[in-house]
Amino acid sequence: MIQIVDPQIEEYLRTTFGGEHPVADEMEAEADERSFPIVGRAVGVTLEALAHSVGARRILELGSGYGYSAYWFARAVGDSGEVHMTEGDARNQDRAMEYLGRAGLADRVTPHVGDALEIIAELDGEFDVIFCDIDKEGYPEAWQKARERIRVGGLYLCDNVLWDGRVVTGEDREGMPGLVAAIRRHNTEIAADRRYRSTIVPTRDGVMVAVRIES
Repeated sequence: MIQIVDPQIEEYLRTTFGGEHPVADEMEAEADERSFPIVGRAVGVTLEALAHSVGARRILELGSGYGYSAYWFARAVGDSGEVHMTEGDARNQDRAMEYLGRAGLADRVTPHVGDALEIIAELDGEFDVIFCDIDKEGYPEAWQKARERIRVGGLYLCDNVLWDGRVVTGEDREGMPGLVAAIRRHNTEIAADRRYRSTIVPTRDGVMVAVRIES
């Protein structure tokens, strides 16, 4: 495994830019207790800043867990915005709405329970931001579906696109065959799409940032 960002730098990002967010603190504590994967504070504030940068008012998350990333996106879209969460476990969605309610953000969030790659087809219209954080084998299909649903000037964002640096080494995690190949394919297809300009922000486990520049 390659150390992408020094832990001291990660801590600096958290303490300098993370701000005071009591509900997010609770969500992070639950992630630790459950060993549940979330994007973490440094990526959370990055997602919020990126959403603000394109004036996002309509956001779709492919894979929401119990709402940690939705918390940051809901802050970005404002009172008149909307964030659509997707999650296969209804209990996680209920937990998400509980947290978001206590943060005063639930009124701008809509939960959808089921397969994210099916739900995206059921929703109408374009999005300002689509964020992908589903199971990694689904990344190529997520990109194929999301890329047509983002407005010009909007963003496709995706977490874990460096996968502990394994996209470089080519070595899968034990018991997780094929995921490196899926993430590599996802990243390569995005880089090759002339309608998008893309890069990877090497915070935490790598965040794909692709802005649509033409239809």
